[in-house]
Amino acid sequence: MIVTTVEVYVKEEHIEDFKKATVENHNASIREAGNLRFDVLQSIDDPARFTLYEAYETEKAAAEHKNTPHYLKWRERVADWMAKPRKGIAHQVVAPEERERW
Repeated sequence: MIVTTVEVYVKEEHIEDFKKATVENHNASIREAGNLRFDVLQSIDDPARFTLYEAYETEKAAAEHKNTPHYLKWRERVADWMAKPRKGIAHQVVAPEERERW
């Protein structure tokens, strides 16, 4: 399993637009083969800061996500709304190891 957290800072005037576009991406992403989770989190302390939590069964499934029409649409749509470039950090899962625990 591979988890990627993506840190996103959005321009304040685009927070609601970003949320709408990202929920659309979430809804399609959770239907992908190999997807275990795709959470969209908004900071309580800084509403312009978001964390995307993406869990996939394999690195291949995670990579294939970046070629899906919904991801490509999302990436293009939100590009100008970013206050700074988004930052993705890949993680190796230590626990839980069992797929059914996801």
